[in-house]
Amino acid sequence: MRIAMLSYHTCPLATLGGKDTGGMNVYVRDLTRELGRRGLRVDVFTRSQDEHQPHVKEELGYGNRVIHIPAGPEVPLPREILYQHVPEFVGGVREFARANDLHYDVIHAHYWLSGVAARSLRETWHIPFVLMFHTLGHMKNRVAQSEAEREGALRVQVETELMAQADRLIAATPAEIAQMQWLYGADISRAVVIPPGVDLNLFYPRPANVAKQRIGVDPDRILLLFVGRIEPLKGLETLLRALAVLKERGVCQCNQLALSIIGGDPEEDAAQRNAEMERIKALRSRLGLEGMVTFLGKQDQDTLPDYYSAADAVVMPSHYESFGMVALEAMACGTPVIASEVGGLAFLVKDGETGFHVPDRDPEALADRICDIITDPLLRAKLGGQAAEYARSYCWPLIADKIIAVYRELHTGRAPAWLERRGKAHDGAALTSETASASPDPTPRPAGNGAAVY
Repeated sequence: MRIAMLSYHTCPLATLGGKDTGGMNVYVRDLTRELGRRGLRVDVFTRSQDEHQPHVKEELGYGNRVIHIPAGPEVPLPREILYQHVPEFVGGVREFARANDLHYDVIHAHYWLSGVAARSLRETWHIPFVLMFHTLGHMKNRVAQSEAEREGALRVQVETELMAQADRLIAATPAEIAQMQWLYGADISRAVVIPPGVDLNLFYPRPANVAKQRIGVDPDRILLLFVGRIEPLKGLETLLRALAVLKERGVCQCNQLALSIIGGDPEEDAAQRNAEMERIKALRSRLGLEGMVTFLGKQDQDTLPDYYSAADAVVMPSHYESFGMVALEAMACGTPVIASEVGGLAFLVKDGETGFHVPDRDPEALADRICDIITDPLLRAKLGGQAAEYARSYCWPLIADKIIAVYRELHTGRAPAWLERRGKAHDGAALTSETASASPDPTPRPAGNGAAVY
């Protein structure tokens, strides 16, 4: 099979931690590599953001390519402007396929902007398209605390349309299925839950003392780690205030506890840094945490396993996560995760087993759980061991099996047996009360027409 993978607004080869780079980049890159291992040919189409870079790169192995299509100025652009350049992107993809006599079997689109492109390409190529949103505009708006954080009405409108038009919707968790149904009124009969995977050849437990030595951290220092984009949605303010609580309680001194923040670019001048980076750095100063909190900027993913393994805990105080790739990578490295009980994190992190849940925006509760882990090495080791074991069920070969089954079902018109079992959690049951509690509507309800759940 030949797959046209669309990642319009961000390139899977980009360095992580930037404004538009995160879990989706990792997902597209690693899924493409695993599909290549299975013999599928994949072309990943993304918008060119640098005219000096080759437009075709073969860095994903197995003959699979990342193809940068010029659409608008070849520079990074705000997402609100990107929508108007989608037709030009679609034209470039069509021309590339025509010039190279390429015929695809399935389109797999990521994020709503790619979904718009996939919708147009389907009309030309007459093949089905699969769509994974990764985040939902309605959910981001529910947690936004300022107008600047809100998604525009266009995104929500287009997401609603695409949920009715895609041949198959892939959701990361049952909570996302519920959100599609209750917030968008979507018919979820064509939706399937398949979580992202993790590369266990890269993310696996390493001795903490060795990992600390590699990243230059004193082996006796207690290390907390945050990995993600520097934006209000990620909840960094809550984490800094939790550290201030620990400091006030006298649980630990600045020379004992360190927080490393991976993401953003702290070395840019103030005019270039985003407003959230400026706000968080100012908050660090006001709370007297300069000696405890270090900004490391963007990091190549190949360096992350040492940071995860060196950390006593990875903290994800997000206000919303559709899944939580960072949590999965950390758990695969044998590191417990302390996460807000929101969205996909409520499903991915097992409270008391692989880490802890905390209420959103609650520094005191977060401080309590950090204290539990850093003062009890046996608890930390137990949670970390269980986390590594649990993460094995998310290895990419298992996840890719499910994705390939969806492709084949669309290509041949025959659904695999596991996909036909609808309305049942895991191998079955309708969306549970656990699903409902992690969704935006607390009222338990059935899943309507039913969505297959992996």
